[in-house]
Amino acid sequence: MRDSENIRQVEELHPDWLGFIFWPKSSRYVSEYPKYMPIYAKRVGVFVDEDIETVRQTADDYALDIIQLHGHESPEYAAQLREWKIVKAISVSSREDILTYKSYEGLVDYFLFDTKCQTAGGSGSKFDWSVLDGYDGRTPFLLSGGIGPDDAARLRDFHHPRCVGIDLNSRFETAPGLKDTGRLRCFLNDIKQQNHNSKQ
Repeated sequence: MRDSENIRQVEELHPDWLGFIFWPKSSRYVSEYPKYMPIYAKRVGVFVDEDIETVRQTADDYALDIIQLHGHESPEYAAQLREWKIVKAISVSSREDILTYKSYEGLVDYFLFDTKCQTAGGSGSKFDWSVLDGYDGRTPFLLSGGIGPDDAARLRDFHHPRCVGIDLNSRFETAPGLKDTGRLRCFLNDIKQQNHNSKQ
């Protein structure tokens, strides 16, 4: 996100985290400090193969809570940023891709399993979630990759003991970096209602 008023509106929906992309090649690149930054939601900065000192400086400037590494960053690279919570994105198209996690186990706080594509992410496409049956690590993960307004029922049927959240991005946008708060609100209400019903 990068539009101040949109950030404020989305934060009112009580997401746990809000993401800010600091990769200059992204159409969602945050080029200047928004006038409003989240107060209650955790701030996540997304970086792609960035110079580590630039990551550190940006994390300080934007008071980031979490750093998401979405490129080919090595385990050694991730280990140098341990003063922040770290999310390591892993691009997935097959069960074998999941095994990449093993090199990072114990060095990051979360994995994010995203759809493998030509760019560093943001394809709006899903991968076959069943391949996550092959994930037997200890690190919790976020499910990503083209999750959209019509996926609430599918998410209800997805179960994995290490899945702690979902990443919502391009399928809820009206333009790159600008979220449709109406669609987000309806989707989050659907998820909450399903969770409520499942506990009855």
